[in-house]
Amino acid sequence: MSARRIARTALTAAVVALLSATAAACGDRGGLEGAGATPTAVSPAKLWPDLRPASSPAYPYDEGNTETVKGVKIPGDDIRKVDPVDVVRAEIAAHPDDYGSKGAYHATVERMKECGAGGDRARCPLLKAYYRDLTGDGRTDMTLGFRLYPTNQTAVRVYTVEKHTLVQVLADNDAIIGVELAGRAVIVRSPAGISGYEYRTTWAWDPDQRAMVFSRDEFLRTGKGRHSHAPSPSPSTTPAASAG
Repeated sequence: MSARRIARTALTAAVVALLSATAAACGDRGGLEGAGATPTAVSPAKLWPDLRPASSPAYPYDEGNTETVKGVKIPGDDIRKVDPVDVVRAEIAAHPDDYGSKGAYHATVERMKECGAGGDRARCPLLKAYYRDLTGDGRTDMTLGFRLYPTNQTAVRVYTVEKHTLVQVLADNDAIIGVELAGRAVIVRSPAGISGYEYRTTWAWDPDQRAMVFSRDEFLRTGKGRHSHAPSPSPSTTPAASAG
């Protein structure tokens, strides 16, 4: 379990407890009630000014990870001409611990066989590729997604071209509701343990680390719903395509 997911689990448990306490303490008497006099605004009070600052982060978020993709050619340094199927297969070959027979995502390997000519596209785990400049260098980058079987997780990857080489600058695995590109940021929406809420994680390009780094993790209300301890399933697989 990733550090971010551990933190999310703790946050969800705290919110469940808070909502339960609020529901028990508040009765519905069917009418509006005055909240009383508005309190005078008070500036923030700094607590424990002599506390020794922490020297290391509480959770290792693994920001700034990059990986060179081996064995994938880039005709004319044009990332649009790279075959997404080759890119995913290169990742599988580079990470046998994840995709081997005992790996967490071992079933992805068999499903990738359906992505080639004559395969069953409905079973192919590779999703549509999207192209946008996320690094700010004026050149197009590629965002890929593929299902990680047998889990309900989806892999989100971003690739750029550096010195005629394909480089992975973002790798995130999570149960996903949706993914959005906003400017030069990637926003991953994931189900929370409470119905009516979701997590939104934002990854943004860092020119110093030359990678998409974790920049924000939000816990947001999306609508009304009952408490649920089971996460919502990820969306079903769609056929692969090289869309613009």
